[in-house]
Amino acid sequence: MRAPWYRDIGAAEIPEVQAEGVLVRVIAGALPGVPGAPGVVGAMQRENTEPVYLDIHLQPGARFEQPLPPGHNAFVYVYRGALDVAGTAVPVQRMAILANRGDGAALVAGPQGARALLIAGRPLNEPIAQHGPFVMNTHEQIHAAVEDFRAGRLA
Repeated sequence: MRAPWYRDIGAAEIPEVQAEGVLVRVIAGALPGVPGAPGVVGAMQRENTEPVYLDIHLQPGARFEQPLPPGHNAFVYVYRGALDVAGTAVPVQRMAILANRGDGAALVAGPQGARALLIAGRPLNEPIAQHGPFVMNTHEQIHAAVEDFRAGRLA
């Protein structure tokens, strides 16, 4: 039951990290540092859910690894090319749901290269009711939010 909020994130605000054969756009979350290079914090952070949202571009055969906190739900969606995700082939327009043991994600691009989204976050562990742009815990809360919207109380 938080106040509604929205933040537009322009393309210029999204940090990019480049390494051999890999470009990562850090929309939310962070990439850890490596020897000789500092970590990068993404354009958006939320303390309750600790989201990770990475747009990953891989050249053919390139490898990318990202640690994830234990307990985070996570998936990889391939939108160009194909990936090997922890030993499983994932073709274009498919996703791989990752185990939430804290193993992280290990991605290897296929022979055509790949582009994929890695999305993760801490589960809310509460019921979800959704209608249009409204997301609450119960249908009663949804009805109240719609009435608040119609009455102009969501300013």
